[in-house]
Amino acid sequence: MIDHRLMPVLRAVLDPPARALSARGVTADQMTILGFTLGLAAVAALAVGVFGLALLLILANRIADGLDGAIARRTRPTDRGAFLDIALDFVFYALVPLGFALSDPAANALPAAALIASFVGTGSSFLAYASIAARRGLTAEAYPTKGIYYLGGLAEGAETIAVFVAMCVWPAAFPALAWAFAALCAVTTLSRWHQGWAAFGSTSNS
Repeated sequence: MIDHRLMPVLRAVLDPPARALSARGVTADQMTILGFTLGLAAVAALAVGVFGLALLLILANRIADGLDGAIARRTRPTDRGAFLDIALDFVFYALVPLGFALSDPAANALPAAALIASFVGTGSSFLAYASIAARRGLTAEAYPTKGIYYLGGLAEGAETIAVFVAMCVWPAAFPALAWAFAALCAVTTLSRWHQGWAAFGSTSNS
């Protein structure tokens, strides 16, 4: 919901370190893979209940995710980079609730499963819309630098990370936070279904 408003601020903050990293030969793909590795480490920290470390690693993952795009813009964005970025992001988002489920299965397993299922809804609707939009040559005016058509919604990246941060700060509140955010994701999925139904129903491009 607020991703497009944050983008200019993040770009201004991340461009200087991206320039320095690019000058030292760091590639966007390397930064993407580093970010995903940090995300995996965050999940391991969640699983053993070290929530402070998990929080730092989640934030480091997001910084790396921003830097890979900033580096790509300074060099040459590629289709492979766009694919890798979005594919690893969706896996990371799903693994964070799994980490909480592993830390306390009795309390967290069911709400974690509901949250992961809701992420399937938001992710699949996002990618399905992007696929058809690309076939029709559509672009998202609010996200001109994204590698694929970026369809917004109530639950976007910024909201997801805010919830992950809250979960790490108040791990006992994970069930309530997971159920609440799963509901928000469900609303996002329904709104994207409606957008796709309306946008792609007028003409055929098969």
